[in-house]
Amino acid sequence: MAVIEVEDATFAYGDQPVVEDVSLTVEEGEFLGLVGPNGSGKTTLLGLMIGLRQPDSGSVRLFGEPAGSRETGQRVGYVPQDVAGDERGMPVTVREAVRMGRYPSRPFGRFGDDDHAAVDAALERVGITDLVDRRVGRLSGGQRQRVFIARALAAEADLLALDEPTVGVDAESREAFYDLLGDLNEDGMTIVLIEHDIGVVTTHASEIACLNRELYFHGDPETFVETDALAEAYGGSQSVVHHQH
Repeated sequence: MAVIEVEDATFAYGDQPVVEDVSLTVEEGEFLGLVGPNGSGKTTLLGLMIGLRQPDSGSVRLFGEPAGSRETGQRVGYVPQDVAGDERGMPVTVREAVRMGRYPSRPFGRFGDDDHAAVDAALERVGITDLVDRRVGRLSGGQRQRVFIARALAAEADLLALDEPTVGVDAESREAFYDLLGDLNEDGMTIVLIEHDIGVVTTHASEIACLNRELYFHGDPETFVETDALAEAYGGSQSVVHHQH
């Protein structure tokens, strides 16, 4: 089943195209790493893929429906760029932040046993049950990112979309974070990730999409590192440094 279908999508800010004639499909259970130089349109494309933006031309379908509908939006857990920094001052506890994942399906705040169970399961799944009473703003970067993942899990999202989630996170926490994403993907979660560290992406993702306004490559990591797509997209000599575990 296709979770995301992008067909000839173009998007411009004013008269400047930032995504041009991009077509790709993300299948259920895939882990797609989206790479490209700064300003290449990665964040814009991710926004199109999950319905936060609408293409100027072309089409995007999410779970078989036009991206951006209320029904499809509730199935997406989105961690935007530097959300940890933006929410550092949140005056809420970890449990309260994770409970927010249940709000779209409970608009009047009437929580039942199933809601509490979903929150507890999400907290346990990402390993932060010991932090439930801590203020989000007092957590480390890696801990905050786990809170946002738990919020998506509490919402019972089918797709997890992340935009450079480990900026400012120490190396040890980064490894633990990507191990968590790998476990979630093995359990069936579809993941789309923007990450500036290409070695991390080629190590963890099952598919790679390389973008610089246009799509230069879409396929498996092994083929990607053997092509010239990286150098072509980045406009120079580039190589992939793999991360050992």
